[in-house]
Amino acid sequence: MLWVELLIFGLISKNIMAFDSNLKIGVLGGGQLGRMMIQSAIDFNLDIHVLDPDPNAPCKCIATSFETGSLTDYERVMAFGQDKDLLTIEIENVNTQALSELEKQGKKVFPQPRVIELIQNKLHQKKFYAANGIPTAEFQEVSGAAEVAQKKDFLPFVNKLATGGYDGRGVQVIRTEDALGKAFDAPGFVEKLVDFDKELAVIVARNEAGQVQTFPTVEMVFHPEHNLVEYLFSPASISPEIEDQAQQLAKELIEKLDMVGLLAIEMFLTKEGQLLVNEIAPRTHNSGHQTIEGNVTSQFEQHLRAILNWPLGNTDTLIPSAMVNLLGEDGYSGEARYEGMEQVLAKNGVHVHLYGKKLTKPFRKMGHITVANHNIDQLKQTVNFVKSTLKVKA
Repeated sequence: MLWVELLIFGLISKNIMAFDSNLKIGVLGGGQLGRMMIQSAIDFNLDIHVLDPDPNAPCKCIATSFETGSLTDYERVMAFGQDKDLLTIEIENVNTQALSELEKQGKKVFPQPRVIELIQNKLHQKKFYAANGIPTAEFQEVSGAAEVAQKKDFLPFVNKLATGGYDGRGVQVIRTEDALGKAFDAPGFVEKLVDFDKELAVIVARNEAGQVQTFPTVEMVFHPEHNLVEYLFSPASISPEIEDQAQQLAKELIEKLDMVGLLAIEMFLTKEGQLLVNEIAPRTHNSGHQTIEGNVTSQFEQHLRAILNWPLGNTDTLIPSAMVNLLGEDGYSGEARYEGMEQVLAKNGVHVHLYGKKLTKPFRKMGHITVANHNIDQLKQTVNFVKSTLKVKA
């Protein structure tokens, strides 16, 4: 059977791009996701050029070159892309018209502009799921607050803006008629409130050759007020059957999108054991940060492999891990001070990732902590210690 395996490998490898570290790669967005992408790119001698509106963005000091400018301005994005061989993103809020034009000019753009444009609009996402048989919570389109107020029979629900929402903004839960006055007065939808058992995420990658690879499912815990991932565990504590379903659902979704790159898929596991897709992001994601220490290949290396059409990396778990988001404390703004860092550094299995942000403000993502331990009970104990000990103040 060896000759069959070699034949299959040969057919796949014909479509794989030869390794070339001289490509000029442009990234729209210079935040922490771009920073960690560059840290991975350095291993391959790849040059990463960054555009970001913030002159002090986390990527500034480690990118091959850094330019300041709006990611949503057509002319600025066009000018940035002219001398690049390949363009990618670390945030969805970018000018897709410019990226489409650059694609027409022969530039490689991954994820593809049409995919970014679809995902920029949460209502379009939901309609895509419905049209393609992807399980998701029941929803109804609304034009604004007046229409939301007419959805009393649909309560309780989540009111989501179609566009503009990010990191928990543009999402609110409405449980009673008295709360209908909080509705967003802008286009969006209302989504049936899901009685879920767990919130899960799967990251999946696909290259131009059509290879698809998933990471093991992770289990997320969100901040109760700000709808941000507070911490997560990997791998998720779910049955093998649910794990298989989550993996297959992720593969089906990236194939139906016909997307090249890395896709993060947030899911609900209902109390009846059904998986429902919540939202997706066409980029590296908060739910994959622990892969740097916890998996054979990190999500950042996998993203590079996918967009460069290299063979996708092994995603096996090396060690159970957890990720704790390091958020600015409420009530503190100014130059960041890390209280409790020495105690956290003294713990076994703890790895600190700071994002290069000098100034903190309430709930700003300042970094994350990875905790790794083969003993799950000890892993969770260390997570609780980190959460209660390490504080970002000013």
